[in-house]
Amino acid sequence: MPLSVVTDEKRQGTFIISLSGTVDSNTYMILEKEVDSILKNRPEVIILDMDRVNYISSAGLRVIFKTKKNLKQNKGNMYMVNLSSSIKKVFDIVNALPIQEIFSSIEELDDYLDKMQKKEISE
Repeated sequence: MPLSVVTDEKRQGTFIISLSGTVDSNTYMILEKEVDSILKNRPEVIILDMDRVNYISSAGLRVIFKTKKNLKQNKGNMYMVNLSSSIKKVFDIVNALPIQEIFSSIEELDDYLDKMQKKEISE
C-alpha cells in the first residue's frame, strides 16, 4: 500500500504530519522528504499522526529516529499519536520512544502539553 503524507501547521512552529498507508523501504523517502522540508524551518514540535499507518519497517523507524534526533538537537520535540496496537508493538519491541511521547489522540497530547505549560508557569 502506498504512503500518503499530509502536513498541517497547527500553529507557528508546530506541525502535524498525518500518515496513511505503509512506511517501508519503498515509501520511507516520501516521509523523509516531507520531514526534511519541515526541519529546514527549525520547528518547535512535530506531531506524527499514525492513525492510518498499517505497517512500519526499519526504514520507516530510521526516518522517525532521525527526525527525533534532529529536533532534540534544536531543542524541539516530537510526539506520536493514534498508534494502532500493532504499530505501538513495534516501538515497544525496539524500546525506542519514551511512553510520554506517545499519545492516543491529538486531544490527549494537547491536554498533556497544556498541563506541562501550566506547571512551568507556576514554578
